[in-house]
Amino acid sequence: MFEDLNGRTAVITGGARGLGYSLATALARSGVRVALLDLLPSVEASAKRLASEYGVDARGWVVDVTDPHAIETVFTEAETELGTASVLITAAGITVWGDSVDVQAATWRKVMAVNLDGTFFTAQAFARRALAAGEPASAIFVSSMSAFIVNSPQFQASYNSSKAAVSHLATSLAVEWAGSGIRVNAIAPGYFLSDMTRQFTEANPELAQQWISDIPMGRMGEPEDLHGLVTYLASESSSYLTGQSIVIDGGYTAL
Repeated sequence: MFEDLNGRTAVITGGARGLGYSLATALARSGVRVALLDLLPSVEASAKRLASEYGVDARGWVVDVTDPHAIETVFTEAETELGTASVLITAAGITVWGDSVDVQAATWRKVMAVNLDGTFFTAQAFARRALAAGEPASAIFVSSMSAFIVNSPQFQASYNSSKAAVSHLATSLAVEWAGSGIRVNAIAPGYFLSDMTRQFTEANPELAQQWISDIPMGRMGEPEDLHGLVTYLASESSSYLTGQSIVIDGGYTAL
């Protein structure tokens, strides 16, 4: 559908599995070369599978997104092997549930480090190379509807706060980089059946049903429900769209 994506290069964090890998398949179908970044060693096998199934050049790197020096090194290697990335998707993220009065400082900092710091460090490395190339580029941050609401009944103040920060970071960087041709947007999914979420809902069917009962469309999202939005944001078809956080939640936040 978006022919301008063919032959371009994308970097995707959290790409070993779940939403990150699913979004990688959406770009690969459009002929995009893909660099998958993840803390999981399985990221290399995921890249090989992506290359085999979609016929695109794909590589996997084990890297901690909270380490800016490691991120810089990986971006340099990825640029050498796959070309300068003009698309970025930051899907690496974690969540922790629990009463805020009991949350340990180390836990709070870890959520913020992965979700917010990791997004910024990755965007920074991406933008440095996009600016040097002087070509249009699109960064897509994975935020959450939790950036705008407080989910119920689970308590996850660190996650909610980090995703609110990610959405505002997208707006801030969009304004800063707009004159240089780098667009920055965020997608804000609602309840989606990623690999980890599916395991949780199968173990806690009553909570899953409570979530679904509050979704006007009557179901949780599937990773494929994000594909159209992400490929649109990656493409120059959305060349006038920047600084936005687009909620995609089956109507959950409309109530």
